[in-house]
Amino acid sequence: MYQGPHKPQVVVIGAGFTGLAAAFELARRGIAVTVLEKDNDIGGLAGSFDLNGQRLEKFYHHWFNHDKFVIDLARDIRFEDSLVCRPTQTGIYIANRIFKLAKPLDVLRFSPLSWKNRLRLGTLVLKARKVSNWKKLESITAEQWLTTLCGRRVYSTVWEPLLRGKFGPYASEISAVWFWNKLVMRGGSRSKAGQETLGYFRGGFSAFLEAIADAITSADGVICTGVSADALVVRDGRVATVETRQGPINADAVLATGSLPGIATLLEPHVSGQYLATLRRVRYLANLCLVIELSQSLSDIYWLNVGEPDFPFVGLIEHTNLEPTESYGGRHIVYLSKYLTQDAELYRMSKDQAFEFSLPYLKRVFPNFQRSWVQRCHLWKADCAQPIVERHYSRLVPAHETPLKGFYIATMAQIYPEDRGTNYAIRLGQMVAGKVAAQIDRPKG
Repeated sequence: MYQGPHKPQVVVIGAGFTGLAAAFELARRGIAVTVLEKDNDIGGLAGSFDLNGQRLEKFYHHWFNHDKFVIDLARDIRFEDSLVCRPTQTGIYIANRIFKLAKPLDVLRFSPLSWKNRLRLGTLVLKARKVSNWKKLESITAEQWLTTLCGRRVYSTVWEPLLRGKFGPYASEISAVWFWNKLVMRGGSRSKAGQETLGYFRGGFSAFLEAIADAITSADGVICTGVSADALVVRDGRVATVETRQGPINADAVLATGSLPGIATLLEPHVSGQYLATLRRVRYLANLCLVIELSQSLSDIYWLNVGEPDFPFVGLIEHTNLEPTESYGGRHIVYLSKYLTQDAELYRMSKDQAFEFSLPYLKRVFPNFQRSWVQRCHLWKADCAQPIVERHYSRLVPAHETPLKGFYIATMAQIYPEDRGTNYAIRLGQMVAGKVAAQIDRPKG
């Protein structure tokens, strides 16, 4: 705990999991912390909305049963009793059929591939786990790596449509490291029998976020929602004040957790153009999530990947195959997700337009689906939802320290070789908070 004559003040910009984890780490070290969140609610990409008296994530969320940092933080704030793990089903829609891929035997029944290629598909995760040095994969694309491991037929049938559905025009640029990590992370969530098990929270992710926020305020931290960081005041080459519409906040250090382009705009008057270019070099895709409330279930599959090249959504996630319908007044909740560029036609659609656009595709996958099942729908968009992890991405990841003294960054674009996710957002926030605390505690002069 800080013992100096002046209790330092850190401003954390952003109240997603990274920002809140950082703020909690700073607060429990005895450092005064103020969190600024431009939205009216905390959570960032894990933010939620009210649905029949229960909070539901705007963008689908779960955690994996091996997510150490989620579990440890829940224990630290005495929230571990609200962690729940449940078995789930995974599948893929391909060749106008749904195939389950939840267990090893499901792979052997995957008829779009020959027996030989089914074995290649089934052993892919085992081969991925044998990779001991991910840096050796940085120079090759996911396509090159997967083709080598599985063969061209498996790649073109299964993985290529999914990569194109996820990254669109950037699919051929995606690093093998990104795909390797996805295989290892998802494969690690399976039981000894091969059954996938995923985690959720009683009360939703909102309950976990609120518990972290309560722990911060209990340690004398402050969380301000509906307040954005509009500008910085710098003195002697060091950040001194964060300007907001509600007034200035003096700071010994600032930790920004938003997107790199947004951080570049905030830093623009104070650092070199060359540094700003490094922040803006990382590209992002936006995400659109259509959340539909249904009176009936579509299937027993939680996560349905879509492997059809002409299909506009990359995933159909039936959330109530993870969290029971009783939490939502008996409604079945389905997410239709698409990563895309901000200028894409679908991204510019209104809620009603996106809903009408989606109906024929739902009917195509689930022929028994009826429009009358739909009770309500919601539409959420995020401009910077997925960094484009290209080859040699480690060269693009900026350091957490910036040229502006006292200003630090901790963003999902810096989570590498892992890819985003609640677990790694928490780890990142805690780690960078430690760096900030160490600099503040260091004697000056």
